Amino acid sequence: MIGFFIAVLSGALMSVQGVFNTQVTKTTGMWVSNAWVQFSALLLCLVAWLVAGRDSFGAIAKVEPKYVLLGGVIGAGITWTVIKSMAQLGPAKAAFFIVMSQLIVAYLIEVMGLFGVEKEPLEWRRVAGMVIALIGVAIFQWK
Repeated sequence: MIGFFIAVLSGALMSVQGVFNTQVTKTTGMWVSNAWVQFSALLLCLVAWLVAGRDSFGAIAKVEPKYVLLGGVIGAGITWTVIKSMAQLGPAKAAFFIVMSQLIVAYLIEVMGLFGVEKEPLEWRRVAGMVIALIGVAIFQWK
C-alpha cells in the first residue's frame, strides 16, 4: 500500500515540477532551467547522502550493464520534454500524454523483458485497460 501512495506522490510532484520548470524557463531559457533542475537535485542528493548514509561513490564503477548509468542523461531529457510539452499543451494535456506514454512503454518493457526486467506474459485485459485510458484521453481532448 505504501508503494501506491509513493507513486501517487511521484505523479503529483512531476506535475508541479513541470509547471515550476516551465515558469523558470520563461525567464532563464531551456538549458539554464534544465541545468538548475539537475544541479539543485544534485545538491539535495548530496545532503541526503550526508544525512542518511554514506554509500560508496566508487560502487558506480561496478554497475552492470553500463548503459543503465544513462539515467541522469535521460533525466535531463525528461526535464526538457516535460517543459516543452507543458508550455505547448498546458499542464493537464501534457500530463495525460506523459502518463499514457509511461504506461505503454513500461508495459512493453515488462512484456519484452527489456533492461533486466523479468519478462511478463501479455495480458489482454491490461491492453484493454490502456485502450480505455486512451479513449479517456481522447474524450478529455474533445472540444
